[in-house]
Amino acid sequence: MNVQSSFTNEVTGALYLVATPIGNLDDMTVRCLETLRMVDVIACEDTRQTRKLLNHFQIEKRTVSYHEHNKEASGHGLLQWLEEGKRIALVSDAGLPAISDPGADLVRDAVAAGFPVIPVPGANAGLTALIASGLPTDRFVFCGFLGRENKERREELERLKRYPETLIFYEAPHRISKTLAAIRESWGNRRAVLARELTKRYEEFVRGTLDELIEWLANGEARGEFCLIVEGYTGVAEDAEEGLWWQELGVVAHVDHYIAEGISKKDAIKQVAQDRGVSKRDVYNEYHQE
Repeated sequence: MNVQSSFTNEVTGALYLVATPIGNLDDMTVRCLETLRMVDVIACEDTRQTRKLLNHFQIEKRTVSYHEHNKEASGHGLLQWLEEGKRIALVSDAGLPAISDPGADLVRDAVAAGFPVIPVPGANAGLTALIASGLPTDRFVFCGFLGRENKERREELERLKRYPETLIFYEAPHRISKTLAAIRESWGNRRAVLARELTKRYEEFVRGTLDELIEWLANGEARGEFCLIVEGYTGVAEDAEEGLWWQELGVVAHVDHYIAEGISKKDAIKQVAQDRGVSKRDVYNEYHQE
């Protein structure tokens, strides 16, 4: 059992998880600023991005790089500094560190080694988008970024399909249209909200159905990082609507559709059997008769 009960802003050999603004620099909290001024070193996702923040608030502090591609080597060095009694702040480019970034690995290792881990909260893009979405906020699931490969993404969506909670996703501008189309195909035409440029001058919320969001993106240019908020599963009627996409296809075309998404023929036959409520053998036989 690991028990951490003391609270102080000046613990030596401690890891501080410091939130940074998601756009508007005025969202930086007083405590976050005090922590960045107090620590010995700041571990950053991108040192250039963090340097802009530090310069804005006139903070002179050593920064080191800690990101997905160097997390093993850099994390080892940070743990050594903690062992020496240094106070380290971990920040991401925007929002809370350790959410959809490798900071979670450093937190895990610091906890396992017995070092104090102290959260210094602030802005978060997913929750900011959720509370203004107009969709239910009493229960929600943070999903982050979906897998990039077709098979991985399809399997994730199938797993999440019947979650009744509101679902929160992050997505890059060059993938948002493809992600919306994949969710629409898997889940049907649910209510959803796109949020971008949160807390900035051109903050924008687009609310509607998935079909309407897809049409909106098709008629414009996707810019900025997106938060996507999607309505949870609502019941049997939704299942019927979701299933309509393949009903005009023959078995062969149905199987070929999944193969074109990048999954194996074996898995495609299995999925078609599940969609149609028939045996895999029946699908296999009909597919290979062609």
